[in-house]
Amino acid sequence: MAAAQAPDDEPAFLRDLVKASRQKIHHVQWKDRDGTSRQTALTQPEVVRLNVIASRMGVSKSEVLRQAAHVPVEKPARAASIAVPGAGSLADEGKGVGGG
Repeated sequence: MAAAQAPDDEPAFLRDLVKASRQKIHHVQWKDRDGTSRQTALTQPEVVRLNVIASRMGVSKSEVLRQAAHVPVEKPARAASIAVPGAGSLADEGKGVGGG
């Protein structure tokens, strides 16, 4: 029985897993907006960027993450709410020209 052929991207994926496992991970403890204690694992580049942001804001890394938890996430637009030039939205259906 012949061995199954691995997808072309599999060696790169496995190499990236090994590479990531060799990186030093930094853990940042912080409180979520509901008061839950969280611990976020960051790679070296991520912790450097978080340090820069925290320094610029004049707060701790934990505080930056706490504040970020309050930032609303944009939800992807649904097909029904996509505006098409020259066409009314679904909410406009059934209404006359003057609204209504």
